[in-house]
Order: sequence, then structure tokens, then C-alpha cells
Amino acid sequence: MQAIVFEEFGGPEVLQTREIEEPHAGPGEVRVTVRAAGVNPVDFKIRRGWVQAVMPTTFPAIPGLEVAGVVDEVGDGVTEFVVGDEVVGWAKSGSYAQYALVGAVANKPAEISWQQAVALPVAGETAGRVLRELGLKEGETLLLHGAAGGVGAVAVQLAVALGATVVGTASEANHDFLRSLGAIPVTYGDGLVERVRAAAPQGVDAVFDVAGKGALPASIELRGGTDRIITIADAAAQEFGVAFAAGGTRPEAQKAGLTEQLRLAADGKLRLTVAETFPLADAPKAQQLSEEGHVQGKLVVLP
Repeated sequence: MQAIVFEEFGGPEVLQTREIEEPHAGPGEVRVTVRAAGVNPVDFKIRRGWVQAVMPTTFPAIPGLEVAGVVDEVGDGVTEFVVGDEVVGWAKSGSYAQYALVGAVANKPAEISWQQAVALPVAGETAGRVLRELGLKEGETLLLHGAAGGVGAVAVQLAVALGATVVGTASEANHDFLRSLGAIPVTYGDGLVERVRAAAPQGVDAVFDVAGKGALPASIELRGGTDRIITIADAAAQEFGVAFAAGGTRPEAQKAGLTEQLRLAADGKLRLTVAETFPLADAPKAQQLSEEGHVQGKLVVLP
């Protein structure tokens, strides 16, 4: 099968299209023919070796945590899925490939596309988990850094659905997009504290940092301390005494949450925005764009 493979840490240039042996479903596993693979910021961090301590990489490696596709093999003991089922979930063998083994997986509703479906596993699980950890409630105000990206856009909608006010940081080009999701947009960078206070004179109750662009000092100033601030992207979190959320949801809970969010999307209650799609050979371009930031919605590789 064709797959994107890297055998050393580095920039996008280490990603190569290779013909490799295809994986097969073992006991309790499902294999899918990949229709869409999600691109996430953690993908380039893994490629650069920045998260080796928590997500160790063994070479040769195939990138990609999210996959949507058609079941074409089921392992011993699998009773919930059969060949031909359309599913979406988390890849166990890397999703930038023609075939992938999946872990926690849910049925894909017919009402949403492959590209939309693959925008949910990581973003939906991360957004839902962090909002729960922050204890966000109706009537509160959330400051969300990196609000226009894959995780941010889902988090905005989930927070608004809770009845919270969301102030989202993003580049000026993404402000109209954030307004359409129900957020109050502000530009990041120098003067952020003043802009947030002008947008939310009632104060900030919680902070969710998706971007990791050095906004923790401003967040602490706005909160008046480090409580109810969580980052999923800033490696300096410990230095500032801020919580870093690295995941850990059980597969059963992952599947249940994904199933619920897919249904919300199918019913038109959760908007999934695909920024751009790329053929498999252009996966390096997709990761480069992800690393540069400023993406509005989800980047997707189509094997």
C-alpha cells in the first residue's frame, strides 16, 4: 500500500511517500480503507520529535491519529462492525495511508462527508474533555486562544451550547468565521489583555489555550491567578504553574463522545469546517500549513 513514512525527526521534508506492506486486523481490531485522514498540530510535533517523552515514535513511522473509512477487515472477537461499515475514529497504525487499523471507532452518519467526519475525533474529544476539566458553566466567560482551528472551532460551539460567552483569539482574517460560530473575536499579540477586557468587561472565568503562542502570561493576568487555565499546546505551562492537558480518555468514553458529537453534526447542531484537502503525496504541504498556523477549520489528507 502507499503511505506517508518518516524515518527521522525533522521538517516536512522527512515525510516520504512509500510503498509498504499493508497492516492486517488482529484480535479485537478493525482495518479500514482510508477515505480521509485528519491533520493535527500534534502531527508535526511528533514529526519534529518534540513530544517524544509522552508520545514515543518508533521508526519507520506513519503519521496521523484520525481516520475515516470503510471497514474491509475485522479481527477475531469483533462483533460490532462488519465489512462495508462506514466508520470514523482513532488510527492505531497511522492514517496517512491507504489502509489503517483503528482503535476507538464509531459509525459515520450518512449526512456528513468523510472530510467532515474526520474533523471530529481529536478535536471533539479534546474540546469536550478540557471544557469539563475547566468546569465551564452557563453564564460564564471563556477565553479561548486559537479559536479558529480544528479544536478551537469545536470548543467554541460546545461552550456556546453550554450558555457561556466565548472570547476567541485569532488573526483578523478569521474574525468573521468566529462570529459565525457565536464567539467574540479578538486579535492576539501585544495589547491582548486590554482587548480582552474591552470585549469582556465582566471578566474571564476560564481560559483554554489551544494555540500555544505564548499567551499564558496574559491569561494569568486576566484570571488574576493560574486556576481554571488549561493549555494543550504551550510547553512552558509548568514554568507558569498552568495545567497542561495531555489526554487520557478511555476508549469506551472516546467512542461514546464521538458518537454523540457525530449525531450533533448530522443534525446540523455542530458545524464542522474543512479548511483544505490534500492528496496523499501532498501531506508534507498539509503539515507545513498546520505548523504555520492561522488555519480556519480542519486540514484533511485524502489517500
